[in-house]
Amino acid sequence: MKALVIGAGGVGRAIANIAVRRKFITSMVIADRTLSRAREAVNRVKDARFAAAEVNAAELEDVRALIRRVGPDIVINAVDPRYVMPIFLACEIENTNYMDMAMSLSRPHPHYPNKETGVKLGDEQFARDWNWVERKIFALIGMGVEPGMSDVFAKYASDELFSKIDAITILDGSNIQIEGHDFAPSFSIWTTIEECLNPPIVWEDGRGWYTTEPFSELEVFDFPEGIGLVECVNVEHEEVILIPQKVDAKKVNFKYGLGTEFIQILKTINMLGLDRTDSVDVQGVSVAPRDLLAASLPDPATLGERMHGKTCAGALIRGLDKSGQPRAVYIYNVVDNQWSMKEFGDQAVVWQTAINPVIAMELIHRGEWKPLGVNGPEWFDPKPFLALLSEYGASWHIREEDPALP
Repeated sequence: MKALVIGAGGVGRAIANIAVRRKFITSMVIADRTLSRAREAVNRVKDARFAAAEVNAAELEDVRALIRRVGPDIVINAVDPRYVMPIFLACEIENTNYMDMAMSLSRPHPHYPNKETGVKLGDEQFARDWNWVERKIFALIGMGVEPGMSDVFAKYASDELFSKIDAITILDGSNIQIEGHDFAPSFSIWTTIEECLNPPIVWEDGRGWYTTEPFSELEVFDFPEGIGLVECVNVEHEEVILIPQKVDAKKVNFKYGLGTEFIQILKTINMLGLDRTDSVDVQGVSVAPRDLLAASLPDPATLGERMHGKTCAGALIRGLDKSGQPRAVYIYNVVDNQWSMKEFGDQAVVWQTAINPVIAMELIHRGEWKPLGVNGPEWFDPKPFLALLSEYGASWHIREEDPALP
């Protein structure tokens, strides 16, 4: 398989570092707006199958030109979700398969943002499904860790463990600490702000999708493998869009283990207007406050040596098992930063994200997943994915929970 990866940040670098160990990759081009970053990602893997290129992901015509030069079987979008649509549309126009880890952006309801949905995550992509089917190409969207691996867990639970599902809550938490920084997110601050400050979206059977106020429904969840108790709140996330389309559940939501301090920082960022994406004039220079904030914080790809702890992604499912008895399970994947740095040289959060599109590419190459049109991870059989997850060096586990808890 010939792949083009757009984005040489933490996730793009980790994709290259994982893919270099797999024989199904015949060639991979890593492209970035900064050519030196793309070259650094390629030089790190020391493999003739890999090459670097320069591209401006915000410019549709620039992306189209690169696709024509490279001629890939698939384009992997590894940049911030604000660039989803230029890359997605460039692939559509050039009749090229596409994969991303975060879907097209939402826009809040103009009058009732904390009650009703406006434009939902992924709406712009799903609206073009007919065109991708007609062209006999595919867009596999939301194929990271969350969304992505978490969706696979939910589909596996629906297929193999439950006869009826009352609730699916995707729960993400960690105990990661970063030396030398009071505030240094381990993932893109641009994406973190987008997720956490937008109105969270929830699905309920009979009601459909609706929104709540940011940081709603606080609960404390005990994460496995020593991570422990973390305060979790509702956050806008793609799983809530994807899972109800293929899994029958009465309720689906996503909760992020942010903790009180991180929530307060995000609220302060919002209060000061530093989350704004529209440009302001600063002594004759036009700059978006969120871009300035992102540029002021350390690059998550560079934090691995100073990170300590584990990160966990998983799905909590409650309902009735195959025999009709109450059951609750948490299906999860934990990555220890010390392990990922030692084995791959990539910090845990970006490695946990990057492994999933590589696995999905291999399943498509093998013909075990056969996407057509605009698809999510739960469109396919989860068992081949979970088998490869272990082969790639990761692991997944099922922890029984108390079915009597709400």
